[in-house]
Amino acid sequence: MLNFVLFGPPGAGKGTQSEKLIEKYQLIHISTGDLFRAHIKNQSALGQRVSALIADGQLVPDEITIAMLEEEVDKNPQAKGFIFDGFPRTVPQAQALDEFLMSKGSTIAGVIALDVDQDELTKRIAQRQLETGRVDDQADKLKKRIEEYFNKTVHVLPYYEAQGKLSKVNGIGKIDDIFADLSAVVDQY
Repeated sequence: MLNFVLFGPPGAGKGTQSEKLIEKYQLIHISTGDLFRAHIKNQSALGQRVSALIADGQLVPDEITIAMLEEEVDKNPQAKGFIFDGFPRTVPQAQALDEFLMSKGSTIAGVIALDVDQDELTKRIAQRQLETGRVDDQADKLKKRIEEYFNKTVHVLPYYEAQGKLSKVNGIGKIDDIFADLSAVVDQY
């Protein structure tokens, strides 16, 4: 399996670029945000627990996130590979993902970080909030999410860098140009 982590702060373009990568490489996209939103929409027990956390801009506890992610991988045993979007957010999550994939005879091939500065992120998410009305894109919650990323989540990158798996791509510019840069990284694998 060809597994990648697409990394970046809220609004970096992970969802947009994932769609293009899925189409080109026939990978399965697993977005923890999408999983959370689906559970919330379906009002599952898990969704009810997650709803309050996300609405407050907090991260969902590792054990819940990991269990959901493992369930999603197990639903796709014939997959050519996966793009993990929004996961892992902590080093313990990265270690849990590595252990889980090893139990399946697989690994993370590479981690691609989309670099986008805070000013650009704020503009993008303000626009997305107008278009979609996502609760977690509201200004107060967005500020928490971006702070969470730059204070905590960004520290996962050295974990993968130490494994020689980290590539950085400029996430500002035309969508197709960014995709070409991402494809050049994926094509190395």
